[in-house]
Amino acid sequence: MATLQKIRSKGALLILFVGLALFAFIAEEGVRSLSSSRAETHQRIGEVYGKSINIQEFNDLVDEYVSVVKFTSGTENFTDEQMQQLRDQVWQTYVQNALLEHEAAELGLTVTDAEMQEIIKTGQNPMLAQTPFRNQQTGAFDVEQLNQFLNQYKSIKDQPGQPAEAVEYYTQMYNYWKFIEKTIRQQTLTNKFQSLLSKLFIANPTSVQNLFDARNDEKEALLVSVPFSAVKEEVKADESELKAKYEEMKDLFRTNQPSRDIKFIDVPVQASKADRDEIIAELQEVATQMQAENADFANIIRKSGSIISYSALPVRRAALASDIAKEIDSMAVGTQKGPYLNIADNTQNIVRLIAKTTLPDSVQIRQIGIGGMDEAANKKTADSIMTALNAGVPFDSIAKKYNQTGEAQWITSSQYERATLDDNNLKFINTINAQAVGTTQQIKLGTGIAIVRVDDRKNMVEKYQVAVVKRPIDFSNETFNKTYNDFSQFVASNKTPEEIEANAVKAGYMVQQRSDIFSSEHNVAGLSATREAFRWIFNDDTKVGEISEIYTCGNNDHLLVVILTGKNDGKFSTLESEAVKAFVEEKVLADKKAGILQEKMEGCADIQAAAKLAGAQTDTIRHITFASPVFVPSVGASENALSGAVAKTAKGGFAKGVKGNAAVYAFQVINESKTDAKLDDAAKQNITAQINGANFRAASGFMRELYMKANVKDNRYLFY
Repeated sequence: MATLQKIRSKGALLILFVGLALFAFIAEEGVRSLSSSRAETHQRIGEVYGKSINIQEFNDLVDEYVSVVKFTSGTENFTDEQMQQLRDQVWQTYVQNALLEHEAAELGLTVTDAEMQEIIKTGQNPMLAQTPFRNQQTGAFDVEQLNQFLNQYKSIKDQPGQPAEAVEYYTQMYNYWKFIEKTIRQQTLTNKFQSLLSKLFIANPTSVQNLFDARNDEKEALLVSVPFSAVKEEVKADESELKAKYEEMKDLFRTNQPSRDIKFIDVPVQASKADRDEIIAELQEVATQMQAENADFANIIRKSGSIISYSALPVRRAALASDIAKEIDSMAVGTQKGPYLNIADNTQNIVRLIAKTTLPDSVQIRQIGIGGMDEAANKKTADSIMTALNAGVPFDSIAKKYNQTGEAQWITSSQYERATLDDNNLKFINTINAQAVGTTQQIKLGTGIAIVRVDDRKNMVEKYQVAVVKRPIDFSNETFNKTYNDFSQFVASNKTPEEIEANAVKAGYMVQQRSDIFSSEHNVAGLSATREAFRWIFNDDTKVGEISEIYTCGNNDHLLVVILTGKNDGKFSTLESEAVKAFVEEKVLADKKAGILQEKMEGCADIQAAAKLAGAQTDTIRHITFASPVFVPSVGASENALSGAVAKTAKGGFAKGVKGNAAVYAFQVINESKTDAKLDDAAKQNITAQINGANFRAASGFMRELYMKANVKDNRYLFY
């Protein structure tokens, strides 16, 4: 009771304590939630219609596509550039499908399972013909083969203890099929949407008649052209005029992703004279070693820094680097050239022609491989097989006994000449190239043995055994450090963009510019390894006018500094863009020149007076129709405005001051006629189809419109 009374006496304090504890708990949860939200935000690789996709989801899509490409092409490894292309394809497909699925959902368009079953059953979709499930005679998709595979896959999947190779193969094949099935479903939905869209653009009788008349009502005119270049007065565009013209033409500058304008200095790091002299001295020693009797070419070349490894295999001239092939044309066997400079690839080279021989370009062989036992047992089995073959037992029947086909196969030079061969493969190729047709022999490969019969040899060609040293002229660490320090000092001494531009040339650097670099691109200034520079350019905190740090790019052989000169985070490239500003300025100046010429032409009462204007050129243009732009030979331009002006002018009529793309025009219509064409039913059908097709092509930019509407965000540059 005393304890209870004590608690009651401290009630207010306890309430405050509990309140503070509760607040701390809520605050902690809030911070945790905020941290989680920020972490999730940082994982977003993109967004469509407000729905985000994170890096793991996107990587899963990439992995799916890469596995399909590997399975279908047999390629196991991809370069960084190839992987970037694959990621681009996956992103484009993801965005397109997301856009269409959103629109289709609003319209109630779907692709049902029943529709998919019918598509697969009929087998007419082109993607089905790319699958392995094809009729061997016709090459057409065979649904029965597909069903047979799916049953086999289920059986292998459900039964434990299956061979790992079989499980892996069937899993890859199944994943490939699921990808094809998903793609067909997406394609079918796209086709439905496009089909629905196409029905919105249907020609009517009036449009058919108008197009027929526009094509078949022809006029002939005397034409006077006064090109803009004839204006000798100085014309300039002020800021207000540029802004007004930009607003007038703004739709031309629509963009569907953020962009930036930059200026940059790219400094390539190049070998100094001392670096070059050191490389030459090293290679002169290598050349001496290669001339020694019984020289170990493989070891010498490996230590030389050559980018071409040594191979004792004789190869065709076409398999050699083009500059090396050119050199051996003038070399005798046993001679050597170099070190010498090849300017084309900036390398020092040594070439030694060891031997020249005539060998077959293609060899047809049959083989039986013996292995899996100890060396003595393998040899015993091989000898037994040779005895049977010598006794006349057919090669393929013996091969089948050892679970091999023994079928004939062609081995061509192109299959192995550019490959890296180990000792066993080198021995195998050299043996079959020298082996006579109709002979069979054993080739010992490690502990195993290949029994090989040569059935045929074709195209005897000259082959060369060559030892090549190709050493890039690389810069030293000292040269890199000096180049970096010099550039760093320049940047540190010029703290503003204006100072950098003013002093760059004197310091031996060149400021370049690039407008509208988009976040979907993968490099800056055409250089690889510019990811960090790219992130800086598109970072929200980077302000216009800021200068970046110095980045090491390319193959660690370029230095890069960037100045951010413009931002476009909206739907239009801005007038601050150098490219946009130059384009708008060109149009403003053209308008001003046109105005001057129109004013001069105003006083011309007839075509003869217009022809006397300074810079005027005359043409007689025939077959002018409203349907096609007039091509004016004297100025080399096609002019839509001129087509419209001539079409509405009667025979004998004179018009002047028509502003075109390249000139101001005056003309007099001297004749008008109609072609012999008739608007019969066939013509109506043809024109109707053309109008419908043209309208649909004009609307084919719907994907761009959907893209803009969806507020697509592409943050891939943050991750790759």
